[in-house]
Amino acid sequence: MINPADLEHCREAIRQGSLSFHAASHLLPKHVRDPALALYAFCRLADDEVDLKEDKVESVLRLRDRLDRVYEGRPENAAPDRAFAAVVEDFEMPRALPDALLEGLAWDAQGRTYQSLSGVIDYSARVASAVGVMMCVLMNVRDRDALARASDLGVAMQLTNIARDVGEDALEGRLYLPTDWLEEAGVDRDAFFDNPEPTKAVRGMVKRLVMEANRLYYRSEAGLGALPASVRPGIFAARFIYAGIAGRLGRMDYDSITARARTTKAQKLGWLAQSVGRSALTGVMPKSAVLYAKPLPEVQFLVDAAGDRRTRDRSDGLFEALAALEQHRRPERQPLLEEPFGLT
Repeated sequence: MINPADLEHCREAIRQGSLSFHAASHLLPKHVRDPALALYAFCRLADDEVDLKEDKVESVLRLRDRLDRVYEGRPENAAPDRAFAAVVEDFEMPRALPDALLEGLAWDAQGRTYQSLSGVIDYSARVASAVGVMMCVLMNVRDRDALARASDLGVAMQLTNIARDVGEDALEGRLYLPTDWLEEAGVDRDAFFDNPEPTKAVRGMVKRLVMEANRLYYRSEAGLGALPASVRPGIFAARFIYAGIAGRLGRMDYDSITARARTTKAQKLGWLAQSVGRSALTGVMPKSAVLYAKPLPEVQFLVDAAGDRRTRDRSDGLFEALAALEQHRRPERQPLLEEPFGLT
């Protein structure tokens, strides 16, 4: 049971920080919308802690401690923590799912880059598909095929985010495009960071991301019929709104350097209306064979965690990521530990 004051805090945080989800959430029934707002508020907090703070390593390690407290039933005295702790208890949220998000944020703190599209999807699985699978848990959906399609949608959304933010990320020294794509196109990474320009090669890479996202948007639709009828409009809305951003990039000739792809309020309202119609149609159409497509290899661990109702301890991958961050932090503190011995 989420405290009403905590829920209102979460609702306001999402209204300010996640416009697309805020719009789509209006079509979710209250029994899903309220815990979803708590979930997204905690995820938004986690993302901002790493993205906006200068000491990203310390931020991730702090998030690790906050998540530990959530699962111990003694959350930090903050509205998002208390609300998410209530969600974890009420829905028996498998620990592997928020841990996957934490691992992705740890990769961000390390400044990790990804050689191939598979590596980018690995990252997307953690920071986006994990949230989609947690949404399935809130809907009491544990069917593996539905979980796989929810993971497709999460990856598609994250690839859209990456495509939209190429210029902004470059100015911040971040790179999510596959490095082998840069090599194939003859784009020097350091030169691109120094002076990001919407060259034909760069726009071509943005287009490749958008095309992959669109493929996964279409694949994800097959899973919406496996969701409860009451939640379909909200999930269709999220799918249409994010795909709308991808479409806007196409109309901009895939230039995400000199401008940011934005959608209008009128467009969002149109997609919301379209979502209601599509969800009703989905209820009477035969199931698509695409529903039974194998999960992307990169998201299989999420499907296993939710499908088996496991509350596993942290994965080896997360332990490795956190250990690397601890190692990064230790040399900075070592002189303070050694100084007394140096004085004797």
